[in-house]
Amino acid sequence: MLNSYILAQIPTGYYDGTSTLTGAVLKTKLASIITNGHSAKSYDNLYNGYPNTDTDRYYENDGSVLDMYTEKPSSSDTYNFQHGVKKCGNYSSEGDCYNREHIVPQSFFNSNSPMVSDIHFIPPTDGKVNGMRSNYPFGVVTSPTFTSTNGSKLGPNTTSGYTGTVFEPIDAFKGDIARMVFYFITRYETKLSGFSTGNMLGGSAFPGLQNWELQVLLAWNNADPVSQREIDRNNAAYTYQGNRNPYIDHPEFVAAVWGGSTPITDTEAPTTPTNLTVTNTTASSISLSWNASTDNVGVSAYEIYLDGVFQIAVTGTNATINSLAPSTTYNFYIIARDAAGNLSSVSNTASGTTLAGSGGTPISCGTENFENIPTGTSGGDQNYLARSWTSNGITWNASAARTDQTINNKAITVENGALSSSTISGGISSLTVKTQMKFTGNPGTFNLYINGDMVGQIPYSSTVTTTTIPNINIAGNITINITDNSAIGTGTRGRVAFDDLSWICYTPLATSEVEKVRWNIYPNPVKNNTIFVNGKNIQKIKRLEIYNINGALVQVAENPFSKGNSLQLKNLKKGVYILKADNAAQKFIVE
Repeated sequence: MLNSYILAQIPTGYYDGTSTLTGAVLKTKLASIITNGHSAKSYDNLYNGYPNTDTDRYYENDGSVLDMYTEKPSSSDTYNFQHGVKKCGNYSSEGDCYNREHIVPQSFFNSNSPMVSDIHFIPPTDGKVNGMRSNYPFGVVTSPTFTSTNGSKLGPNTTSGYTGTVFEPIDAFKGDIARMVFYFITRYETKLSGFSTGNMLGGSAFPGLQNWELQVLLAWNNADPVSQREIDRNNAAYTYQGNRNPYIDHPEFVAAVWGGSTPITDTEAPTTPTNLTVTNTTASSISLSWNASTDNVGVSAYEIYLDGVFQIAVTGTNATINSLAPSTTYNFYIIARDAAGNLSSVSNTASGTTLAGSGGTPISCGTENFENIPTGTSGGDQNYLARSWTSNGITWNASAARTDQTINNKAITVENGALSSSTISGGISSLTVKTQMKFTGNPGTFNLYINGDMVGQIPYSSTVTTTTIPNINIAGNITINITDNSAIGTGTRGRVAFDDLSWICYTPLATSEVEKVRWNIYPNPVKNNTIFVNGKNIQKIKRLEIYNINGALVQVAENPFSKGNSLQLKNLKKGVYILKADNAAQKFIVE
């Protein structure tokens, strides 16, 4: 499962010709660069881009929609959304649905293309908070008339130059929003004179903003430097529509264009977490606790590794790892991560042994046969409505679904929507499901997302079809989301029944397997995207797999060392990875 957004890096020569430019001339040069290659998508298609651009891999790391207006970086969110589920729609309060937020309101440009669907400045947000923000500019609020659950505020502006109503996001996302606005006034500088200003835009190519708004956003840009989340989002947006946000790639461009100081990039790693201890064991789980790390900006998460394989990221200083085998010894260590993606050194290793079980090796795999789907609800079984039910401790949601069709007894039938689960423990190695198109239509596909990452496609036709998506191999907690991908842009979608959904858990490498390692990686940390392996009989290794810190498979090589002992990595970004070869594995770091 190699996610395309991981591979999207700044192309060589992308910013050629900018090194000696400043001010309006630099801004115009950047406008030309980011206009070339921009392939506009449809407005509806934004929802298909969001699983790669706006998934929470940084805070709860739960695969939910990352919404800057309601995300709580240092604690659990009040609620969250799964991609493709609860799209607005009507809303009356926070948590009802999510939609598409134009950071520069679309009314300023009459909802014209390509602005109306440019993913660089249109993130997903809660519908209620989006509605409260309305078309107001961004500013500083001290006496809010509205405050969202994460602290985003609406109220009178308190900075000089403007006294009207403004919207203020939380500190963690102020720089993100500022750089989205800078992108907009650069990408569309030749059109600004024809846009409404909305007490925000400047009405001309340079500087592009009213001075009071420019000063607010410059301050936000300096106070909240570019984070790893923004870098990942920029790479994903480049894959999606073919252009980049230059103020994320080169933060120094902000000062070079508009003056002021250049923000200092956060390069300081958190301190090493200490005193990792096993606090409790059962036949299938081990609980851990540790002393907190410190950081110059703040620790955003702790990454937990079991026998060298990433399991889950948490924000607190304790966690429980489930779905373990009985009477088995496991080794754990943790790494602290800050918002900029800096990683601490590895903690001490803590070992724990699960209690004896009643026999056999439990594997917490799951099934959903849809026998518990709601029937006879208000609106009838034959109408396409939002449906929710709980089975085997898992809550399922289906948008635009009916409940009267069958495959093997009951089935859920989705039209132009999605089927998603609550959080499931035990990971996933493969998924199997039956599909059948009901009524008239053309064959098509649904995308399968695990924790917001697309891992495969599920085809459907008028014939009952059983599809298995193999080699997913994601450990820890997961969410399953199956979203309609057929006939995008044509206005037609299939009405598809799903039944007999099942999945096999992903079991990390056991301690005994790690001990079989008879080879070593060098240098470690790895530089220049090349690793070398030495050891006995490495030429006999048949298959090599590399996993990222989220447990996702990012590179595969068959017979990798048949002609030597080196391997070229596929532009892996800075971080911790696991190299698995046959039945052995080792951790390595890419600098």
